[in-house]
Amino acid sequence: MATAPRPRTSTREPEELGRRLGAWLDARLPGAKVTNVSVPGSNGMSSETLLFDIEHPDTPLRACALRLAADPAAYTVFPTYDMPRQHRVMDLVAAHTDLPVPRVQWLEEDPGPLGAPFFVMARAEGRVPPDVMPYTYEGNWLHAATDAERGALQEASISLLARLHDQFPAEEAEFLLPEGEGTPLRRHVDAQRAYYAWVVGGLAPSPLIERAFARLEELWPVDEGPAVLNWGDARIGNVVYDGFTPVAVLDWEMAAYAPREVDLGWSVYLHRFFQDLTVSFGQPGLPDFLRREDLERRYAELTGHTPRDMEFHTLYAALRHAIVMLRIAYRQAHFGEVEVPADPDGLILHRASLADMVQGTYW
Repeated sequence: MATAPRPRTSTREPEELGRRLGAWLDARLPGAKVTNVSVPGSNGMSSETLLFDIEHPDTPLRACALRLAADPAAYTVFPTYDMPRQHRVMDLVAAHTDLPVPRVQWLEEDPGPLGAPFFVMARAEGRVPPDVMPYTYEGNWLHAATDAERGALQEASISLLARLHDQFPAEEAEFLLPEGEGTPLRRHVDAQRAYYAWVVGGLAPSPLIERAFARLEELWPVDEGPAVLNWGDARIGNVVYDGFTPVAVLDWEMAAYAPREVDLGWSVYLHRFFQDLTVSFGQPGLPDFLRREDLERRYAELTGHTPRDMEFHTLYAALRHAIVMLRIAYRQAHFGEVEVPADPDGLILHRASLADMVQGTYW
């Protein structure tokens, strides 16, 4: 679905990681053996995941997953990877909500053992809607499902977001506020501006992204609404399903203290990103799945909170995604996988839809 090669996801060797992990674990559980080490094919370019089993009579976990911060020497996607922060969020969500969050166990802040901080958690068994090729494309379990099955998954997934926002005590999430001044939404957007400045430091900026930031200011909500714990990367590609029922909610590295609509806008747009991409390659995709109007309506029914200013929040989601994509493209160029075009906006795969949002003609 793309003319450029798929970007590499890691500069690490799984076998070496497994050997070093075994040595680290033996210091905590003498005699423990690490077996069946594997790296998921869907591993990301931010933090990485290592799957393994532990053989020991006294282990609190047997089937495990390890989240490892990105290799700092590998042109990272994000400037920092705060694994203690992610570990704390998952622990708190498990304590305060009924969401199926994997049980977190060991946290290692010393980069010495594996080259970066990491934590170990219970591994969930099930299946995840794929990103590559995306689930909107033919040839995967979710696309092949019936409308009723996808409807059940959609209902269960929007319920996750509603329950998180309603059940988690908002004051417990205030530690996630970025430094700075202003409301939680203002600080969230300012942090994205800082991230964008880091991405284009010494490189060509994106005129489209800068126009999108300017358009956000024009659309800024009169009433931002209360801040709650945001999952951050709220999308079905970060959920493990047993059949069509969620059994694990993953990837909390973008968790934030922000209005509800920041999460909801991300959920809406990340599906649209895949759907638009699929249509551009001549397939119908899943036009009746995860529609904005359906998600907004159901979220309001579940929470009593009617989503507002969603033009702002979907634009903000598309803008944030564009910054990440720009960084990934520059990372590809760093490794010699692509050439940087004269117009850096050409590196943004959803350039057309972002431009339409800026102009107010997308929805």
